[in-house]
Amino acid sequence: MSFERKHLLGLEDVSAEEITHILDTAETFKEILQRPIPKVPTLRGKTIVNLFYEASTRTRFSFELAEKRLSADTLNFSTSASAVKKGESLRDTAQNIEAMKVDMVVIRHSAAGAPHYLAQCIKGSVINAGDGCHEHPTQALLDMLTIRDNYKDFKGLRVAIVGDILHSRVARSNIYGLTTMGAEVALCAPQTLIPYEAEKWNVRLLNDVDEAIGFADIVMALRIQMERQTQNFFPTLREYHNFFGITRERLDRANKKVTIMHPGPINRGIELDSDLADDEHHSVILNQVTNGVAIRMAVLYLLSGETQE
Repeated sequence: MSFERKHLLGLEDVSAEEITHILDTAETFKEILQRPIPKVPTLRGKTIVNLFYEASTRTRFSFELAEKRLSADTLNFSTSASAVKKGESLRDTAQNIEAMKVDMVVIRHSAAGAPHYLAQCIKGSVINAGDGCHEHPTQALLDMLTIRDNYKDFKGLRVAIVGDILHSRVARSNIYGLTTMGAEVALCAPQTLIPYEAEKWNVRLLNDVDEAIGFADIVMALRIQMERQTQNFFPTLREYHNFFGITRERLDRANKKVTIMHPGPINRGIELDSDLADDEHHSVILNQVTNGVAIRMAVLYLLSGETQE
């Protein structure tokens, strides 16, 4: 199957066939990452800019490593050391990138829609590495690759996403991707952290975490994003943990095998008990990190239009 897309801006309009193709391609790169020298010349001669307007550790490092493994030339841009501090607009930055004849741009931005705007301004491919509270497609793809490693099929699989749904771009991309692939998704959070449009997402809405765990094969805990909150959505973090935290006691009560996922970084003891995050029987969190490099290699490769050597 050929990959016809020039950009990856979100998963809302990506088909099951396209998602499967990305996941299958990532599997081939996972094999490459196991080699003694985990590097291929696939994107040699290509120039990729990592344009990060927000702080990031996992996503930025994962993209940088994926680019290096594909032998691309990379430029890393952060607002703290750029003309943005002097007032340069995204449009001006885009025009400068275009003048440099860059092939691909990976962008993270606090404004929803920034990658879509950038895609209209430059000739190169644009990959959304997270835009505001909108989408984070490569995170959802690596989550789906991790799920596929552990379950044979998405159809009939039950996934509960628990936490700060309102501010989560990870939740939105996972909802679009998982439901497209045939999984059943439930959202669980305080009512104040469920967005009003959730009723249109073809998901179950729950406000009892024990019910969510009982429903799910996989529980995806989300970080409480205090930096995005402009008002108090619940009384205290302790109360949030008491009512919505994923705990050992709650898993024991469910009396079933439940896979625990988290996009990171984890607020240990708030959305997820610390010992559960490290429990290899339940947690696949580190597998998600490993799969992130393979997924980003796959996306870069497919959007480049190159062929593997």
